[in-house]
Amino acid sequence: MSARWNLHLLGVGNASAVELGSASAVLEREGEPILMLDCGQEALTAYLARYSEAPRALFLTHTHLDHIAGMERLFVRLYFDPARRERCRLYVPSALVPWLQRRVADYPDVLAEGRVNYWDAFHLIPHSRGFWHDGLWFDVFAVRHHAPDTAFGIALRGSFVYTGDTRPIPEVLASIGTGEEPIAHDCGLVGNPSHSGIEDLEREYPAALLERLHLYHYGSAADGEALRVRGYRVLRPGQDLALATPCDAVPAEREQSR
Repeated sequence: MSARWNLHLLGVGNASAVELGSASAVLEREGEPILMLDCGQEALTAYLARYSEAPRALFLTHTHLDHIAGMERLFVRLYFDPARRERCRLYVPSALVPWLQRRVADYPDVLAEGRVNYWDAFHLIPHSRGFWHDGLWFDVFAVRHHAPDTAFGIALRGSFVYTGDTRPIPEVLASIGTGEEPIAHDCGLVGNPSHSGIEDLEREYPAALLERLHLYHYGSAADGEALRVRGYRVLRPGQDLALATPCDAVPAEREQSR
């Protein structure tokens, strides 16, 4: 019997759309969290409310604050829980490690008492092409956001693609996965040098790719409704996006026999 897989949307808004929650999602299997994607301030609050515990595994797409502002609070929660300290697997693209260090980990004496490193709370796993987690291989790919090698997307073959913040990347998406996965894609009504607008996607993506898109990181509820009226699937905060079973997932009957 196949397990039930979902991508649960903790938040879908851009940096200004606080009412929509900071953009973040959680891969779930049978309702249990497998991997959190990004950790903005509102996203961490939503995660704790849904699962009643801190994340056990976290992937970061980039280090803008609407995607990492919850990291200091997460450090405190993990460090002061001996059962969880050093156990949260933090998957960070290797190019982002110096930026994450500067933005959240470099403050002198991360605790007032001193003698504590920021990384003492986490199990940091830098990576480049991707990483193994919970028996699954996650592909990681560079996107076009703000500056080269500062933002990344993630995909689970056969199940989903999540772009993080990006301009259009047709050549990248054409090479990821099976070509059938739903794509959670950055999109607002109007684009800018760091983010996709709907006209950008319509200009650069073929019809088959547009049909796979589920839009998020938009500017307001009104903007989201305008995108729906235009004929697109638009993700809402708290929504569960049903996923196909990943290509290399172990069937439930085999998992139980281990």
